[in-house]
Amino acid sequence: MLGEPRLNTLAPPSSGAPPAAVGARRGGELLHEARERERAGCIPEAIECYESAIAVAEQGEEQTVLAEALRRLAVLRHHGNESARARELCRRSLTVARSIGNDVLAAEALNTVGGLDLTTGSLDDARKSFLEALDVGGRSRELRARVEQNLGILANIQGDLDEALTRYERSLEAYREAGDEHGCAIAYHNLGMASADLGLYPEADKYFLESRALAERSRDVYLQGLCLVNQAEVDVARQRFENARNNAEAALALFDQLGARRPKADAYRVLGMVYRESGRPSLAESRLRSAIELSVANGSVLGEAEASHELALLYQAMGRNQKALRLLNAAYRLFRRLDARVDLVHVGGKVAELEATYLAVVRDWGQSIESSDRYTFGHCERVARNAVAMARALGLDDEQETTLLIGAYLHDLGKMRVPHEILTKPGPLTHDELEVVQMHPLWGIEMLASVEFPWDIKPIIRWHHERYDGSGYPDRLKGDEIPLSAQIVGILDVYDALTTNRAHQPGLSHALALESLTRCRSWWSDRVFEAFLGAIAPRST
Repeated sequence: MLGEPRLNTLAPPSSGAPPAAVGARRGGELLHEARERERAGCIPEAIECYESAIAVAEQGEEQTVLAEALRRLAVLRHHGNESARARELCRRSLTVARSIGNDVLAAEALNTVGGLDLTTGSLDDARKSFLEALDVGGRSRELRARVEQNLGILANIQGDLDEALTRYERSLEAYREAGDEHGCAIAYHNLGMASADLGLYPEADKYFLESRALAERSRDVYLQGLCLVNQAEVDVARQRFENARNNAEAALALFDQLGARRPKADAYRVLGMVYRESGRPSLAESRLRSAIELSVANGSVLGEAEASHELALLYQAMGRNQKALRLLNAAYRLFRRLDARVDLVHVGGKVAELEATYLAVVRDWGQSIESSDRYTFGHCERVARNAVAMARALGLDDEQETTLLIGAYLHDLGKMRVPHEILTKPGPLTHDELEVVQMHPLWGIEMLASVEFPWDIKPIIRWHHERYDGSGYPDRLKGDEIPLSAQIVGILDVYDALTTNRAHQPGLSHALALESLTRCRSWWSDRVFEAFLGAIAPRST
């Protein structure tokens, strides 16, 4: 889902906090004004007001106002990439709160420290701070609401969406008890995002509508925009494309009003999805490219990665597999660079989605390689399926298995350059024709020259016809010079060729193919041949 869960360390002081003295009302007024400016998105003015509130509170020795103003300023400094300054302000806030024995403000400071830890990747420290905050100030409903919310975000980051929902529900209940409508708006928004990620779209719809209504009442324009664009993404999932377009465009208008470029990029991404799914590829490409450009301009790694993924899906639908793979590779690198805590997303889940798209694209491309030859159709699919079985027999890890799977789908990519009349020739090939066919590993590498895969598949494409005894092609590699992955795909390629009807010969039975392979076992290492016998032969009898 678009946009991070709202890390809310900014709620007003607990109603149980001691009232400010008469002489410090100006500090309290400045604190209130700063909060209002912050909610309206006027961050520079909010910072100025918080600093003024701190100065006035220090002069008037109003420690309650001082502790709260320090804490809120810490959050804004952190959002401005001044993490060291933010931590210093938090420590001061905690010290002031403890010096006056105000458990609620001390817990607020601890909660904010936990939030800073959360966004910088220190998850254990964050949990410790949140739980300490509950222990110190859990009697405050407002504080409890915020800490439960932040524990929900922690669960969200770690991919435990069920726990996240539970935490957000507790947060909402506490906000309701405290009569905090703006807090309820944020809790509803987070519930909507978690529900959408779980595929609970009717519930997500309801939560986003509730959140937006409360955000309008509390004049949180930014949250209104987030609700609209997240609602639009749910609409896309439910194939309500006109609703999705209207909501995304309404969000764009609000983000333009605020000058918020990062979420504007997300709105363009959702519009691109709308146009892609409703059959308008040119508009889809335009909006998704705008999303990528805005994300790059704003340094949003997550935004760039997600928009690149969506554009790859568009190119896949258009049959532009090479472009799709370039974008998938770019998105994969971006997700791997992404700090899950900074962007408050479950990166593991994002990468899993991306890998599923990879497999879909390479499967489509593999099928397109075979589409001109009815005799070889399904060859890449069978080789890929058997490669996974051999990988498991050999005890290879998940990354090696994925490498084999993708390499197997694309091992014959270069045959797209081999003339059709040679591929489908019913009789034996001439010497010159055989030389053309033997160029396909090199042509496959050429076709992928501009595509940098996260997995090392190019050795499979180049060397799957090499032989352990040195008699293969194109480089006459010998022995362990041939990568294990290339040997695996190589033996499976030969086995499938032997057992499949071809233009020049009928397919052999499994038993006869096994006899033929045994006569040629010098082409592969003992390890590979034995793994083939153990993983493939028993399943084929």
